[in-house]
Amino acid sequence: MADESSFDVVSKIDMQLMDDAINAASKELTVRFDFRGSVSKFELDKKEGKITLTSDDEGKLKSVVEILRSRIAKKGIDQKALDFQKLETALGGAVRQVVKITQGISSEKAKQMVADIKSAKLKVNASIQSEQVRVTSKSRDALQEAMALLRSKDYDLPVQFTNFR
Repeated sequence: MADESSFDVVSKIDMQLMDDAINAASKELTVRFDFRGSVSKFELDKKEGKITLTSDDEGKLKSVVEILRSRIAKKGIDQKALDFQKLETALGGAVRQVVKITQGISSEKAKQMVADIKSAKLKVNASIQSEQVRVTSKSRDALQEAMALLRSKDYDLPVQFTNFR
């Protein structure tokens, strides 16, 4: 087993970076002229992994979403990690939208990744381990090919590679 190499495919978001992006977006809301006197705000719940966006109306909420997207992009966080839920009405005619932050790889996506790797007929073994996929092989070149294959596919979630050994 010592001569086998491996890596893990994970989908994780650094919540500290997310917190920094939310703080920068909140600061932008306070200095923008078109948001003076508005109830627009961001609330990050790190434990639940969600962001609550609140604004006066749908038009302003779209601007709030754009501010959030730009700040997250500047921090280098993949936009695919954001799962926008449906719009809700809040008190006083305001609107609210919950954005879930995707963490981990669901079993369906993991099965799809393993199937894609097997169908490519690479000399690697892929296995699902809770919310990640472990890929092993004797050849590091085959592992690099598997990484390139996974990067080229779109799984609607951010994918990182860790524990390359």
